[in-house]
Amino acid sequence: MRTTLAPADVRDAILDAAERLLARYGYKKMTVDDVAREAGIGKGTTYLHFPSKQEVVLCTIDRIVGRLLDQLRAIAQSDASPPEKVRLMLRTRVLFRFDSVKDYSQGLDDVLRALRPAYLARRQRYFAAEAAIISDILCAGRDAGAFTLDDGRATAHLLLLATNSLLPYSLSRRELGKRKEVEGQVGRIADLLLDGLRRRTP
Repeated sequence: MRTTLAPADVRDAILDAAERLLARYGYKKMTVDDVAREAGIGKGTTYLHFPSKQEVVLCTIDRIVGRLLDQLRAIAQSDASPPEKVRLMLRTRVLFRFDSVKDYSQGLDDVLRALRPAYLARRQRYFAAEAAIISDILCAGRDAGAFTLDDGRATAHLLLLATNSLLPYSLSRRELGKRKEVEGQVGRIADLLLDGLRRRTP
């Protein structure tokens, strides 16, 4: 059944519909007709906002990452110490993604295989945006005497690389079902990394 949506809401309705369909059918079985029907709009309206099914799904990933970056910025603005901020950021970057795709873990490999070239180009931008936020905290921690490091941006990239193995696209379907284990692993990795960054008192 179609509903009338304000123009500003149509894009989000399409992305919400796509996320539900990815959980239900996976990428290959989902069609633009399905997305339009699920969103309660016409197929032509869907194409006014997105040129293809691939772009719809890539934009759902963009939206997930946008929400993650908002959370990382909120942590950066918090009153926590720089080491605790970095620890929270590393934990959040893994678990937020994990929680965002847990309902369509059966179709995650399918999605990433189908979208690989376009997704990889976007992923570089995602990681650069995360690294910029973390770098600011690392540099603030260095200036406050909490960390010892030379290059904030390079160190931030290394922290991301160290935790990327726990992101959903790196996990098997079985591992995606074990959030508590992933949470424990990211905490232990963060502790090890931060221990290496902490300034030692003579």
